[in-house]
Amino acid sequence: MPNANFGQTINLGTAADFVLFSTNGSVSNTGKSNLTGNVGTNVGSSTAFGNVNGVMHDQDGVTAQAAADLLTAYNQLNTVTPTFFPASVLGNGTTLIPGVYKITGASSLNLGLTLDAQGDPNAQFIFQLNGSFSTSAESKVHLINGALACNVFWKVEGLVSMSPGTSFKGTLIANNAAINMSVRDTIEGRALSTTGALTLNGILAYTPIGCASVVLTGPTAPNAGSTRCYGLFSANGTVTNAGTTNVLGDVGSNLGLTSGFNSLLVSGTIHTNPDNFTIQCAADVLTMNDYLNVLPADIQLLYPAQFGQNLILTPHTYKLMAATVLTDTLYLNAQGNTNAVFVIKISGALSTSTYSKVLLINGAQAKNVYWKIDGPVNISDFSQFKGTIVANNGAISLSNGVSLEGRAFTTSGAVLTTSITTTMAPDCSTTVTAVDAIDSQITTDILTVSPNPFKASATITLNNPSNAKNYTFKIYNVMGKEVLSTTVAKQATTLKTSDLTSGIYFYKVMDQNKTVQSGKLISQQ
Repeated sequence: MPNANFGQTINLGTAADFVLFSTNGSVSNTGKSNLTGNVGTNVGSSTAFGNVNGVMHDQDGVTAQAAADLLTAYNQLNTVTPTFFPASVLGNGTTLIPGVYKITGASSLNLGLTLDAQGDPNAQFIFQLNGSFSTSAESKVHLINGALACNVFWKVEGLVSMSPGTSFKGTLIANNAAINMSVRDTIEGRALSTTGALTLNGILAYTPIGCASVVLTGPTAPNAGSTRCYGLFSANGTVTNAGTTNVLGDVGSNLGLTSGFNSLLVSGTIHTNPDNFTIQCAADVLTMNDYLNVLPADIQLLYPAQFGQNLILTPHTYKLMAATVLTDTLYLNAQGNTNAVFVIKISGALSTSTYSKVLLINGAQAKNVYWKIDGPVNISDFSQFKGTIVANNGAISLSNGVSLEGRAFTTSGAVLTTSITTTMAPDCSTTVTAVDAIDSQITTDILTVSPNPFKASATITLNNPSNAKNYTFKIYNVMGKEVLSTTVAKQATTLKTSDLTSGIYFYKVMDQNKTVQSGKLISQQ
């Protein structure tokens, strides 16, 4: 009995990027189907799809290449030498080992079929079905002992019909025939046809991972800077609370008052008036907004008004080109990569339904999720939201009972909260309290730093050279992290500052580990 993979790797080429594809035939949907992977046809059209976690392709260069690659894969599957000849009805609780299984004539799947890789993650299962293929309701394909859906292939010479509730694994290629899928069907794999229509109704289908597939990491996250210390912030607008609101992190505005927050319920500082720290945060919010604004999108979600509705997204940069409504549930699937980044860019306002949810699955983390909104944001009552909101020129309203595992920032606009809870702990240096002490300043005049603001360099000048000592001069960023240190032992010392990004910094002058002077510096690179 063979117990090995078959040396010949089935190469899908660019067809592997498609979860649904026909070389020649329409691809149509009814109901709410959740799809991860490209969808399209090389001859025909794709109709009635909602938001797809992939790119829609109809009759373009991508589909032409996919059609050629699909034919190559079909020919490979068609010529592999079979090793097993099972009965026409698969399943019924049986377990199969790796091999090439051939059935002459029509075949079907009933109840459960288990594919056992016997500990070999490269083990392949190939089914050559020389006739039509159908599944009974609630039938299932199970994978055990290292078996992967990306290593399972079904070549069918005829119509494929899946009854409701089928749970299917592997890449399905129908030759010169249609594929029909019913409500509640699930495919971890692909449904591809060389010639024939694909018709689906309320299914879940997603391309498999593994087998040297690309590990999705998403885009590079923006530099959050001092915003990591904040839970709620407006660069230009009031920040106001009503009711009982709990916030992890600072709260404030750089151009407006902050009011209504209970200091006992805010873990950080409530900046009731603009100060040096809000100046820095405002600059960092603008930097984040600018970065996200030019970040190119991988996938455009075509129906902003239908956002959510159990849609599953993977690590990418997404774009929605109009005002967007999040209804029901949105899943963010990191596919096991805990560092994966998600960016969702919306050219318009964002609003949610009551009790809406953003749920993180398979290792996704809220700290790696970013929402770039060009307009106002309204998160409705009792919603569960995840990620950092960066609203550009729009107010932010977080309504009664909202749980925000993330942060909410706006470049210009009011922030209004009503009895909400933020649950993302601030990611600040433990030495922030040292910066607080610096900000209070020990106002002696041992030395002078000029120019201030500075660019590539600055000069430290001792005001009384006769009292020269080996002073230690340290510069800290706004989060209290030391970024530069030098010794001052002569009247004039040149300080190279070209590596410091634009923003506010603080310095300390130390004599034998005692702070004798401190102050604020501004870099304008």
